[in-house]
Amino acid sequence: MENSRIADIFDEIADLLELQGGDAFRIRSYRNAARTVRDLPERLADLAADGRDLSELPHIGESSARKIHEILDTGTCRRVEELRKDVPPGLPELMRVPNLGPRKAMMLHEALGVTSIDDLRRAAEAHRVRTVAGFGARTEQKVLEGIQTLQSAAGRVLYRQADEYVHALARHLDGLDSVKRWVVAGSFRRGKETVGDLDLLVEPRDRAAAAEQILRFEDIDRVDLRGQEKVTVRLTGGLQVDFRFVEADAFGAAWLYFTGSKAHNISLRRIAQEHDWKLNEYGLFKGDNRLAGNDEESIYHRLNLAWVPPELREDRGEIDAAASDALPSLIELSDVRGDLQGHTTASDGTASIEEMAMAAKERGYEFYAITDHSKRVTMAGGLDDERCRRHAEAIREANERIPGLWLMAGIEVDILKTGKLDLKDKTLEQLDWVVASVHYDRNLSKKDMTDRLVRAVRSGLVHTIGHPLGRIIGQREPLDFDLDAVFSACAEAGVRMEVNGQPDRLDLPDTLCRQGRDAGVRFTLGTDAHKVQDLAFMRFGINVARRGWLRKGDVLNTLTVRQLRKELTRRA
Repeated sequence: MENSRIADIFDEIADLLELQGGDAFRIRSYRNAARTVRDLPERLADLAADGRDLSELPHIGESSARKIHEILDTGTCRRVEELRKDVPPGLPELMRVPNLGPRKAMMLHEALGVTSIDDLRRAAEAHRVRTVAGFGARTEQKVLEGIQTLQSAAGRVLYRQADEYVHALARHLDGLDSVKRWVVAGSFRRGKETVGDLDLLVEPRDRAAAAEQILRFEDIDRVDLRGQEKVTVRLTGGLQVDFRFVEADAFGAAWLYFTGSKAHNISLRRIAQEHDWKLNEYGLFKGDNRLAGNDEESIYHRLNLAWVPPELREDRGEIDAAASDALPSLIELSDVRGDLQGHTTASDGTASIEEMAMAAKERGYEFYAITDHSKRVTMAGGLDDERCRRHAEAIREANERIPGLWLMAGIEVDILKTGKLDLKDKTLEQLDWVVASVHYDRNLSKKDMTDRLVRAVRSGLVHTIGHPLGRIIGQREPLDFDLDAVFSACAEAGVRMEVNGQPDRLDLPDTLCRQGRDAGVRFTLGTDAHKVQDLAFMRFGINVARRGWLRKGDVLNTLTVRQLRKELTRRA
């Protein structure tokens, strides 16, 4: 039982309580417990096995701790089962539609009898939603857009959740004497932001024994296939996992084939066919003679191609680049010298300046930018001008106490509806680092949103645009603006665009990173950390940057402190 599944159950309890009009404090406590569980760096199953008192964790009281033990033991808990009986089936599903929420979901259920996403879609398409008090034509359209957003992510999980399962499977597979080696393939290996299923290649010592031992994995909900070639299972969280048995002489070919993408593989097969060769998951063949197959590099080499990093295998020009030795030298996690967005208890973070700074230093960083929210973000306790100035002083005082780290006094300032920034120019001019982001007034016309962003970029006060699209994967659609116009303004003004490493943001997305790079834009990486554990999200941002063809020189975070100071001075 992985943390994400336990967190899902706590969130479901909160959802069901909301639908019943339950106590707000209790609902919030379940939400906080879910957030704590989801963000824990350790597995709750391991902590419980070690005898740890789970009630000592933040937002986990004795009642929640008991429920966690119950979930670990049974896969569920009595409380969620009781609540499910009191709510019409399908109603919690309606709450997942972006911007709908429990109150509106219940209103639509009571007025229109909808109990599923399909019911709701049909009601909206028939213009029945707008007839419900408190709804209108615009809200009805937003409901349809929300359903589309939700369904676009259906059957897929965030990369971070898939990563959690991969680590759990690794612990299991690494302990099996029947398995010589194993690797992950598929969209996970390519670093895509969401994953539909997991493909694992296994070189077994004995296939029957390997299949038997693999099926002892605790989190398997059902077995869909058990054969000589592969084992297919469904995990309790719903994710499908295919374990494919592969022998050593075909291991590289299988890894290449099952990594994909399909379009990349088709292009490789066409090149093979030009030589009258055949390429498949068993190897590269000339007739019955295997030319290559035990590793990927040998296959690319025989095709007169450089080895292509998995993140680029999307048939977006990487084949031509590999043929002409023009593949980019992609940024690596080890290239990163600092993190350029993070929050503290001064706004909506959970750790102090010193705690975040020490966590950054422990990661080997040379610099770390603290960028708490500005006052427009009232829910986060955003800073006004006076509080911002005092906060900057506190950051600089802390910086004096922490040798070897440049603790940058910054802000995540809101870009207001007009494009004006949320704090005074004089305040922003005194800071080391300014991230400018859109959090409100998202429904402007494309022209107005473009003008808004361009004005902020041209203010001369902004260093980077934070999470530029403002999207939440599968939950919130991106902002609508003229990308080319904003890219052009950024390139001209020397303003960077952020690749935000939060697992549900991953914003700017990969394809737009490459488009922006080609337009002359440079980038920053920010984990948008709200707790010390979030600093680990940097690797998710690196996935996006690599898929976006970004090199070390495209990203400001790879500079030394001396180079960064010089860069910021030159820009000023």
